[in-house]
Amino acid sequence: MKNGGGRTSRIRRRKLFRSSESRGVNESYKPEFIELKKWLKDRRFEDATLIPARFPGTGRGLMSKTSLQEGQTIISLPESCLLTTDTVIRSYLGAYIAKWQPPPSPLLALCTFLVSEKHAGDRSPWKPYLEVLPKAYTCPVCLEPEVVNLLPNPLKTKAWEQRSHVQEFFSSSRGFFSSLQPLFSEAIETIFSYRALRWAWCTVNTRAVYMKRPPQLCLSPEPDTCALAPYLDLLNHSPDVQVKAAFNEETRCYEIRTATRCGKHKEVFICYGPHDNHRLLLEYGFVSVSNPHACVYVSKGWNLWFY
Repeated sequence: MKNGGGRTSRIRRRKLFRSSESRGVNESYKPEFIELKKWLKDRRFEDATLIPARFPGTGRGLMSKTSLQEGQTIISLPESCLLTTDTVIRSYLGAYIAKWQPPPSPLLALCTFLVSEKHAGDRSPWKPYLEVLPKAYTCPVCLEPEVVNLLPNPLKTKAWEQRSHVQEFFSSSRGFFSSLQPLFSEAIETIFSYRALRWAWCTVNTRAVYMKRPPQLCLSPEPDTCALAPYLDLLNHSPDVQVKAAFNEETRCYEIRTATRCGKHKEVFICYGPHDNHRLLLEYGFVSVSNPHACVYVSKGWNLWFY
């Protein structure tokens, strides 16, 4: 019998395939993740628990290097790695934000910084993080109108509202963007385009963690609760896990502690909240298979008959 052609070999290959499929494919060797790890190390973060990987069904995520137990801290990201409004105000944008009236919102500050740093390319100190962010998103605001119109009526209504909200956000911010012209040699309209701002808005909306900040005089009084957390934001959502996530004032780190066990070489999940697929698609651009929080939205005027 030829080598590798027997029944035992076929069973072994199938087991290996299923095992590797469930574990995902290690991506820590990729240049963008090597650079990100170096960047994080310079900011006092080294992770011995998780590695970047690609998984069937969820795509890019984080894989456990060892078994994780209930109550274990799966990641502790120093404040120096977080991108918050403090980061923006301390930057070259701070003086422009301080003198603009009415004061920009915390969201606008974060989005402006993202667009500006992405435009800076190799000159940006945040480049290693920006390189691993999605180039495009699948939130309804990014979908073609023809696709939006195929959504169920209640979701379609919310999707159009989201698109209108982001368009208004862009229109109302153009004056502030124009004030930044002295910082750039190119025309400001080519940098802070609707497409660029939409990308930044989706980045904050889909990837930020909750982290309440004290009010800043140079920002509007809207709640300042968003922080971008490099590497940590690679963790995908599952409704079947429980975690505790918060900024630890003593360690000055954003920490996530799991309440669910996870096997070695398995994908590590967090839970974004008890969201149905309607909200997951609106806020994050995906739906969850076998979602225990799934529900059906009924439009007004429907006649329902129960038997």
